[in-house]
Amino acid sequence: MALSAFLITQDEEHDLPGCLRSLAGLADEIVVVDSGSRDRTGAIAREFGARVIERPMAGFGAQKQFALEQVTHPWALSIDADERVTPALAGAIRAALASTAADGYEVRREIRFLGRTLRHGGLGDDWVLRLVRRERARFTDAAVHERIVVDGRVTRIHGTLEHLPYRDQAEHAEKSERYSVLAAREQFARGRRWRPWHALRPGWEFFVRYGVRLGFLDGAAGYTWARLSAASASRRMRELRSLGAAGRRGGGA
Repeated sequence: MALSAFLITQDEEHDLPGCLRSLAGLADEIVVVDSGSRDRTGAIAREFGARVIERPMAGFGAQKQFALEQVTHPWALSIDADERVTPALAGAIRAALASTAADGYEVRREIRFLGRTLRHGGLGDDWVLRLVRRERARFTDAAVHERIVVDGRVTRIHGTLEHLPYRDQAEHAEKSERYSVLAAREQFARGRRWRPWHALRPGWEFFVRYGVRLGFLDGAAGYTWARLSAASASRRMRELRSLGAAGRRGGGA
């Protein structure tokens, strides 16, 4: 059964080659929807034989839904530029397509950070729905933290999807700033408002990831991840508070 892989990009020249290389021999078609990259993202994608479509960013959910609609084969694999299909997962995907026992398949994702696979801190059992029957799948319209919804049976397959989200702490800070703002705005639009106890959220985030969920077992990488997660929560809460203050000013309060 033929397979299409699709992803959305913006300035991904560092991560994209590894992602596309991992799809070699697996995907019969690769669709890349790029939102104004200023680096070699588009050129790299074309070098790997991908079909590149330029489209302004419309939120992660809407952008990925558009990308899904561009694929031509019955089965589609959603992947991000900072993810890699391992050989074991590629074999499991081929077996799944041969059996077509379900309409969607979840895969286990492992995060690698600062040279280590993180197995604790809430990250050791991350199953994500990525392989879907195209005509039975759609993305939620969330601006961030989008997900696929499948009309039909969903099961799991073995193998690992490697996730390399940040090269270093600086990249974590840069991406976190962007995603935290988007997440806060989405929460605000859905009615969430900042409350004084939200000031405790960053400390709680660190405590849960590093202590309760045993992030300390991942060593220095686990500590750094917990600390940076707390910083992300702080940025999100600041943005939520700022949106509330702007709303009150706009309302004449």
